[in-house]
Amino acid sequence: MPEVIALIPAYNAASCLSETIAALRSLPEIGTIMVVDDGSSDGTAEIAIATGVEVLVHHRNQGKGAALNTGLQALRRREFTALALVDSDLGPSAAGFADLTRPIINGEADMTIARFPKTVRRGGFGLAKGFCRLGLRVFTGQWFEAPMSGQRVLTAAIVSRLSGFASGWGCEAALTIDVHRLSGRILEVQVMMTHHETDRNLSGFKHRGRQLLAAARVFAAKAIHGKA
Repeated sequence: MPEVIALIPAYNAASCLSETIAALRSLPEIGTIMVVDDGSSDGTAEIAIATGVEVLVHHRNQGKGAALNTGLQALRRREFTALALVDSDLGPSAAGFADLTRPIINGEADMTIARFPKTVRRGGFGLAKGFCRLGLRVFTGQWFEAPMSGQRVLTAAIVSRLSGFASGWGCEAALTIDVHRLSGRILEVQVMMTHHETDRNLSGFKHRGRQLLAAARVFAAKAIHGKA
């Protein structure tokens, strides 16, 4: 069975991380699980260590992109078939990565992106998602239903050609553009995953505003300099 390495960037994920790890361990194709604790203050690293997975620690919070880059550097000399990027708050639904890894192992795609079911509760007005969809259409010629989804699986060949992940909330949009520019085949896959949803309140609007601004910075950097 080809080995897929699961990389989990985690920040204050003590309440959900162990369930996410347990779900990944139920998948025979997942061979190694690595958690990068991004400066958590709630014992996330200790919980990860107790589960027996590999753990890397940032002593201060640096953001998701930085956590992914720390994991990427640690994997540079490893042999593996594919890399799964897993959010820490998926819980038992992380078992849905079976659907994301299958097209990669079968040679049908170079990167898969999870397309979640429609949310139960209303969040924002779709501005950030719509903006990101339009921007990715301009750069890749492809419409994405889940342009900001962080649940992805990439072939080792594509991973080896990446220079790194963009910092901040725009790392997913930047990754999509990078894989497209490497002539990678990108496939969205419907999954039965769930994770924390932001509400239609001040905190939720601020979160989505940061996502929109991060995507705008990524698109501007890619247009001007070719990199984020």
